[in-house]
Amino acid sequence: MAEIEIDGVPADAGQVAALGLLNYGHFTTLRAEAGRVRGLTLHLDRLVRDGRTLFGTGPDREVLRRRIRSVLPADGSAVIVRVTVFDPALGLERPGADAAPRLLVTTRPAPAAAPAPLRVRTTEYRRELPEVKHVGLFGLVRQRRLAQLDGYDDALLVGPDGLVTEGATWNVGFHDGRQLVWPEGEALPGVTAALLGRAHPGPQRRGPVAAGDLGRFEAAFALNAGVGVRPIAAVDGTAFDPAHPVLAALRTAYERIEAEEV
Repeated sequence: MAEIEIDGVPADAGQVAALGLLNYGHFTTLRAEAGRVRGLTLHLDRLVRDGRTLFGTGPDREVLRRRIRSVLPADGSAVIVRVTVFDPALGLERPGADAAPRLLVTTRPAPAAAPAPLRVRTTEYRRELPEVKHVGLFGLVRQRRLAQLDGYDDALLVGPDGLVTEGATWNVGFHDGRQLVWPEGEALPGVTAALLGRAHPGPQRRGPVAAGDLGRFEAAFALNAGVGVRPIAAVDGTAFDPAHPVLAALRTAYERIEAEEV
């Protein structure tokens, strides 16, 4: 059963509506199972860092832990937890007023099975304030919708210079047969990507990845906290092997990362 709490108590409809109407805040999404989360410290770091950027103050880490613990299922089943930081008292006319951010914590069941490989198309788009995981998702959802209406699963964002940056709500990586290649550019610093970068035992580098030169790679993959490592089967007209051995190795490396107790 889904949980929706604000500061540890059942959410008030008016407060939740305020988030939708003003659309100013930030969040992180994590997967919790048996009371543990991979990369929990990095998720907390993100909430504190982004809070300082948007509100001039970040939430307390121990309070964040308590709020997350309060919504976890007693049976330890896997859930996706989203922690959103916003101030329901801020209005459209005076968003510069002193802020008192609140914590909105929601849950939904985690996917029971690994999702199918993605087929994505490139689109020229840059998220506003890309270094922050903010709630302004309209542009990303529109790009995803347009891609799906065109027969794809999702959108891969490309800058005006033709370089790949990130997926709509995920980071992206490639393998050229010798090493992992992480695109450089303005993108959200993902927790899953950071964890995998630390755990992967092989060579890797960060550098420019041109959308028009993806054929030089043997494998491509998407990353986020909800699903971990997800194969990409195609980008535009370039196909990749979704069963490439490196993908299994990456998933194994990720699954071996020790989760932290909430």
